[in-house]
Amino acid sequence: MAGNLANAGGRRMVSAMEIEPVAVVRSCFGGKFAVPRQPGLCPSAWGELVFEPGFRQPEALRGIEGFSHLWLIFGFHLTAGGGWSPTVRPPRLGGNERVGVFASRSTFRPNGLGLSLVRLEGVEDRAGEGKVLLLGGIDLVDGTPVFDVKPHLPYAESPGGARGGFAEQAPERLAVESDGVHGFTDLPQRSRDVICEALSLDPRPPAGRNEEGRVYGTGLCGLEVKFRVEGAVCRIVSVEPAPASGLKG
Repeated sequence: MAGNLANAGGRRMVSAMEIEPVAVVRSCFGGKFAVPRQPGLCPSAWGELVFEPGFRQPEALRGIEGFSHLWLIFGFHLTAGGGWSPTVRPPRLGGNERVGVFASRSTFRPNGLGLSLVRLEGVEDRAGEGKVLLLGGIDLVDGTPVFDVKPHLPYAESPGGARGGFAEQAPERLAVESDGVHGFTDLPQRSRDVICEALSLDPRPPAGRNEEGRVYGTGLCGLEVKFRVEGAVCRIVSVEPAPASGLKG
């Protein structure tokens, strides 16, 4: 649900507005674990935006090829039933300190909406699907519903002197090692890049980062990737086929 402002008798009234997805994301991220917390942090990540049948008119995308980046307004569909709280604990603060939900990008929001800036890598005509947008640098899990698409305008949306609050600096990264892991070097280069970029961001929950050596698993590029962290190094333990989920490439 979103809100509309209307004037009734000199008073500002809020009325509900029904919204429906216009498209869905197919993504190299098969589950929310290991998805980057912001777009662009995993530049090799890819996805596709497939429009719902009622929004596949080709004229709706006329001129979109001229833009390098797009804003996606999407829904946090995997946490939609979790409700919301006026304060949240951002992972960037170690999961211990609370800030206001509107001072964060938490998934647990009143309306469950997110905003993501993605790279437009191309547009393909697909039989039965119409025009499909090819995306890069995404931070969206497979199956994410998208409610609107808007072009990014560099002259208006790259302000100088901007401040980042408690997230001023980019997150630190781990070194990722894959020596001797069967099948890893046989993967396409972009898949290897996605795996290394995603794991370098240390996807472990803040509460579990004291458990060095524990093996975690996550779905990336249609694979089940297992890893463990030792100090400042993330070691890939194994790479195996996973049940159909996300894109392979």
